[in-house]
Amino acid sequence: MKKVLRKVALLLLVGSSSLTASAFAEVADRIVAVVGNEVIFKSEIDTRELMLRMQYPQLKQDNGLSRSILEGLIDQKIVLAKAQIDSTPIDENSVLSMANDRFKELSSRFATKAEMESRFGKSSAGILDGIRQELRNQQLVDTLRRKKSAGVIVSYNEVMDFYSANKEKIPQIPEEVSVSQILKYPPVSEENRAQSLATIERIRTEIKGGADFAAMAKQYSQDPGSAQAGGDLGFVSKGQLIPSFEDAAYALKEGQVSDIVETRYGYHLIQLLSKELNSIHVRHILIVFDRRAGDFSGAISQLATLRSDVLSGKEDFAAMAKKYSDDPASAAIGGQVLLGGSSKSMFSPLALRPQLQQIIATLKKSGEISEPQKIDPQQGEPFYAIFRLNDRKAAHTLDPEKDYTSLAELALNDKNQQIFSKWVQQLRKEVYVRTSDI
Repeated sequence: MKKVLRKVALLLLVGSSSLTASAFAEVADRIVAVVGNEVIFKSEIDTRELMLRMQYPQLKQDNGLSRSILEGLIDQKIVLAKAQIDSTPIDENSVLSMANDRFKELSSRFATKAEMESRFGKSSAGILDGIRQELRNQQLVDTLRRKKSAGVIVSYNEVMDFYSANKEKIPQIPEEVSVSQILKYPPVSEENRAQSLATIERIRTEIKGGADFAAMAKQYSQDPGSAQAGGDLGFVSKGQLIPSFEDAAYALKEGQVSDIVETRYGYHLIQLLSKELNSIHVRHILIVFDRRAGDFSGAISQLATLRSDVLSGKEDFAAMAKKYSDDPASAAIGGQVLLGGSSKSMFSPLALRPQLQQIIATLKKSGEISEPQKIDPQQGEPFYAIFRLNDRKAAHTLDPEKDYTSLAELALNDKNQQIFSKWVQQLRKEVYVRTSDI
């Protein structure tokens, strides 16, 4: 079980190492491994080991932890080298968004910015960049992992064999919920709409006159996740973008810039960089609609009416979400909330932001709907929403028949991990690796 915990802990620590290495600045550093042209320092191992032992007291007596950390770092560097050779695409927009979220969460642990910078020995910009680079590396690794997992399946016998071999190690299945939502934003004033349109038209005129699209995005785009990357959204699979944006993007030829495209967020200019069968590589410039001074009274009233009509049986929640919700992704599937980046509709409430956890905790029975609530996301505009509890499953010990889907997922993950590990071991034969005692 200790080995399982160690593997989980190592995965959860990704993203923290680059933040705390400076805490060991007073220790004489040395190289403990060379991987191709990359080096790994003792301070990096010490940092990760300290963080793991702080987070997981069960690892206190694990004398092999530092060696496991080193082996994990070697594997990561080998895989990253392979990803760079293969020019594996990265969703820079997603990486920066997640980095900003993690930076804000980290900042909340300190009384002042100066205290945080002193603790890590870096400026706020340096801390954020460290988080971004770690997340970017992890996305590269995850992309290659998914490629290796494509088409892999597990049979019923494989699932049951996995259960027989691991039933004493399988942890309790945590509480899970299924939730649907209807979101409403305040309307955009005609004055603000006109101002945004005038700005995007001026930018479009400059681009048509020869201005560089990426440079204009860095200077003017109001999308915080992509502006500094020249508006680059990376490769995006079909169906992941807002329909009006996606339709305009797919209609372009490589290198072509779109006419002005309107979405709920504002006005966009889109440039298609490349197109594949089911994905596109695009960049964009966004001039947002400013809703900060918007009147929420209409949204609150509409949500209250929708809630009342659904609870009385007059209307269907899914139908109302499709018709009225301002969130196109969940509206298209009847308001169903999915776990980020997956198709899972049942997930731990801990996967939700704290504010949403509190709201869902008040809903005890399937079918209950919250009162209209104001939501203040870490990024983006505030909105009002109602949430419906579709289902709630209490934490319980895994039953191989009743929880077969969850068990099959565990077995598939284990099979994929074995495939990936064998591939990494093969790569090790192709890359120079030298280690020393730690």
